[in-house]
Amino acid sequence: MTATTHAMTRGMVLLFAFCCGAIVANIYYAQPIIGLIAPDIGLTDTMASFIVSLTQIGYALGLFFLVPLADLLENRRLMIITTVVAIASLLGAAFTDQPNVFLLISLLVGFSSVSVQILIPLAAHLAPEESRGRVVGGIMGGLLLGILLARPVSSVVADHLGWRAMFMIAAALMAAISIVLALTVPKRQPDHSASYGQLIGSLWTLLRQQPVLRQRAFYQACMFATFSLFWTAVPLELARNHGLSQSEIAIFALVGAIGAIAAPISGRLADAGHTRVASLLAMLFASLSFLPAFIHPAYSVIGLAVTGVVLDFCVQMNMVLGQRAVYSLDAKSRGRLNALYMTSIFIGGAFGSSVASAVYEHGGWLWIVIVGSAFPLLALVRFLSVSQKTVMATA
Repeated sequence: MTATTHAMTRGMVLLFAFCCGAIVANIYYAQPIIGLIAPDIGLTDTMASFIVSLTQIGYALGLFFLVPLADLLENRRLMIITTVVAIASLLGAAFTDQPNVFLLISLLVGFSSVSVQILIPLAAHLAPEESRGRVVGGIMGGLLLGILLARPVSSVVADHLGWRAMFMIAAALMAAISIVLALTVPKRQPDHSASYGQLIGSLWTLLRQQPVLRQRAFYQACMFATFSLFWTAVPLELARNHGLSQSEIAIFALVGAIGAIAAPISGRLADAGHTRVASLLAMLFASLSFLPAFIHPAYSVIGLAVTGVVLDFCVQMNMVLGQRAVYSLDAKSRGRLNALYMTSIFIGGAFGSSVASAVYEHGGWLWIVIVGSAFPLLALVRFLSVSQKTVMATA
């Protein structure tokens, strides 16, 4: 067994998965409770979804401007610094009463939560090629559980302790995570030597030179737009038209966490060479996942739950398949490749969440169904077009 293989033991994979899930949850705590936050700080109903979209925009900015530093600076130190900034941001969210300040802090919460995207490429570096998909898939399972469990946890805490308590608890968890990172994550000093300006400038070169990166980024941006649209709008639908409390909405969101099992499954499929077929199925079923909305009104909550589970499964599967493909392009540029891939994804997510309130207010759930189905369908059309060209080029 090589030293590299030994570095990513099962225990280390579980540790990375836990840290990733805990950190990424920061950008989702506000999503199901914007209906509580907005009136308390003086935001209108239409502006409420900007809390979610600005957090995701902040995350995208962090991905673009901070994550590439993983190819230049010592990784563990970089992760700890960003986590400390996240602690300060979460405490700021817990104590501010000003709407504009809260929106600015939301941006900073997202910006400072990108250490998760330094941790995942680090795991890819430590893992051997033959098991890289399985390792990344396992860690992504933890990350995706963090995304999916953040919503029910936030709803329950807000229902019983108030929404501000959620941000205080998150800050305490980040303090614990920073200690865990300092004590357990191995150091990694990249070999890459360049100025920060050269590093950022090289992003455009990578994007231009890597068609697989551009393709996978587009597919997942569309998928994540639908993911964010659904999970921003569905709490409003459940509360207004089905009379669910925050705790009941939490139970609903917990059902969606079933979709996290897609991550390790898709990692193994990628390692086995089934990326194309699995991607096709993920995009197809994501576009069909909204069909349960048309079942009998008496079972509409069940239909929404089915949509949530299927959509989550498809989005998570396509994300891991894309990461496996992108990480295989250039080991020395893995941090920057990941930054470009994830930035594109969260731009899509920010767009989906930012239009969710307006779409829902103007057309109800029917409009959410139409818009939500359109994004993965667009990705599927592009995927089929690229696949056809590839087949023709190799014929």
